[in-house]
Amino acid sequence: MPIVFSNPATIAPPVSRYSHAALVSGGGPRLVISGQVGLRPDGSLPPDGEGQIAQALANLGAILKAHGMGPAQLVKMTVFLTDRALVAPWRAARDAFLAGAAPASTLLIVAGLADPRYLVEVEAEAAG
Repeated sequence: MPIVFSNPATIAPPVSRYSHAALVSGGGPRLVISGQVGLRPDGSLPPDGEGQIAQALANLGAILKAHGMGPAQLVKMTVFLTDRALVAPWRAARDAFLAGAAPASTLLIVAGLADPRYLVEVEAEAAG
């Protein structure tokens, strides 16, 4: 399934590693992934934002892998952070995880998530 990422020259360029749009053509599989938080497989939660970011991305990677996909098949990510100070750590971890891919993306700073201990949540869509 071809995926074409674009950043039209008629609007401001992205401010970090993402694309303004992802055009998905063809009839291949589409994977919609629920919001992933920093819970480890054993149900424990890292106490800090950077640990939760790393685990949320590990969870996202595990779901992609379970469906025969990887970060290159991501077309959209939506990220919820509860602390603006986590933006830079999020971007660094995301860039390493994506390994050069740049899906469409939305980043929000929110007052809280479903559990007050959660500091980050990442939902995504993949195609391929």
